[in-house]
Amino acid sequence: MRSAKDFFRPLAVGAPEPLREVPWRPSRMIHFFDPSNLKMVAKIPALATKVDVLLGNLEDAVQADNKEAARAGLVEVAQTAELGDAQLWTRVNDLGSPWVLDDLTTLVTQAGERLDVIMVPKVEGPEDIHYVDRLLAQLEARAGLSRPIQVHAILETARGMASVEQICGASPRMQGVSLGPADLAANRRMKTTRVGGGHPGYLVREDPGAEPRATFQQDLWHYTVARMVDACAMHGIYPYYGPFGDISDVQACEDQFRNAYLLGCVGAWSLHPVQIDIARKVFSPEPEEVAWAQRVVAEMGEDGRGAVMIDGKMQDDATYKQCTVVLQLATQLAARDPELAAAYGL
Repeated sequence: MRSAKDFFRPLAVGAPEPLREVPWRPSRMIHFFDPSNLKMVAKIPALATKVDVLLGNLEDAVQADNKEAARAGLVEVAQTAELGDAQLWTRVNDLGSPWVLDDLTTLVTQAGERLDVIMVPKVEGPEDIHYVDRLLAQLEARAGLSRPIQVHAILETARGMASVEQICGASPRMQGVSLGPADLAANRRMKTTRVGGGHPGYLVREDPGAEPRATFQQDLWHYTVARMVDACAMHGIYPYYGPFGDISDVQACEDQFRNAYLLGCVGAWSLHPVQIDIARKVFSPEPEEVAWAQRVVAEMGEDGRGAVMIDGKMQDDATYKQCTVVLQLATQLAARDPELAAAYGL
């Protein structure tokens, strides 16, 4: 077992110093694009003004004979595109594929200064992160990078889910974790063919008595998301809901994103421009929520100790802490988003 002190020493001679904590930047929506699709790439400058994260996807959505074109296209975007405040991420091919080594080598050495996060799919355990960690350090040293590239894991297998706590703590590079519901469902042998979201067959039924008996659809992903959130919070990194596949069902997408937001996720994937505004809306606190949090904090004072009654409801140090979470997020988002700043009065 490595000493805890070793985590803050570079894993290669000449590599940048490891991060002590994850830098916070808005990442409410991680918007995927195919770097080999020239029409999609042409929209990047406009999209960069609307999204927090642009992610060049090299993995499953890209056909095998297009992998090299996608990789080259992402390097071109990194080197030439005007992205403003938007972050640039990538999802590389999985660690068992014949493309991932070239993905990492090419991107780090040719686009490393512009690349913020590398998303690693199908992470099974901490050993996968250890491999990527060491390799990135070697490549960063070769490229002379001044800062380490962060790593983001996707939970897509039962083993990965069972190892989520160890994965989250495997490296100072860890930025966050996303739920990959479709692959995880298949690996678990869940009987759903949906990409994220609920299922009408997963329900509870009202007790006998009144007829017809009411039914209530449940959330297939509640346990998984909650466990992922806890693991991320324990290690000071960020949890994300992954894709919602039914692009046309904007209401269900908003509901699923909101469930994840309420449980502690900081963002979600957007697969289509229609989901960008949904993620922005859901993962930004409502102005009324911010105003209430401001009131509680103001009435309880700077230290948040004791208890007060506000509108007939008791507020104590625990609710004070909840309110500071909302205010911190609102303040951070307002610094980037003038509309939110005006809505929040910040």
